[in-house]
Amino acid sequence: MSAPKIAVIYYSTYGTNHAVAEEAARAAREAGAEVRLLRVAETAPQEVIDTQEPWKAHLEATKDIPVATPADMEWADGYFFSFPTRFGGAPSQIRAFIDTLGGVWAQGGLANKTVTASTSTGNNHGGMENTILSFYPTVMHWGAIIVAPGFTSDSIVEAGGNPYGYSGKAGAFDDKGKAAVAHQATRLVEVTAKLVDKVAEPA
Repeated sequence: MSAPKIAVIYYSTYGTNHAVAEEAARAAREAGAEVRLLRVAETAPQEVIDTQEPWKAHLEATKDIPVATPADMEWADGYFFSFPTRFGGAPSQIRAFIDTLGGVWAQGGLANKTVTASTSTGNNHGGMENTILSFYPTVMHWGAIIVAPGFTSDSIVEAGGNPYGYSGKAGAFDDKGKAAVAHQATRLVEVTAKLVDKVAEPA
């Protein structure tokens, strides 16, 4: 089985989704993938960031993580996205990154790639499921293949039971969450590897 190339792409304000992405990257590597851990560029004005010390501190602490680019999207066979909820949907930073992908998309560079997503909110009813579900139509436009975790592991139920992708409260990424994310990332690698091998088969 070929080693698929997985881009773990995240946006994190205070650190929860960074922690999720780190765990996803670790599990994907352990499952045999070649992995790039990438952050989405911050688009909020610095003067706004400076008003919130935890936001400013997290941005400084992760400044050496490479910023995701359209070239990374072309490189990867599959994507693990992690980002917080903003009013029931993906944050503007994620949408801004997606808006840079028109050229790659137009050339078919996002088609037949695998995608899975996770999110966090400030409370248990802050739009977790809607955030992921409203993101997936974007990847349908790409012609990508959604690899949701479903209920394929007890870890999904134990972490809260979101079959669309891991979701949890901000600042509360615990061992149950890590197990669910590891399963989701491993499943992404396994499905992606099968697709990569199928494409590589001689006619």
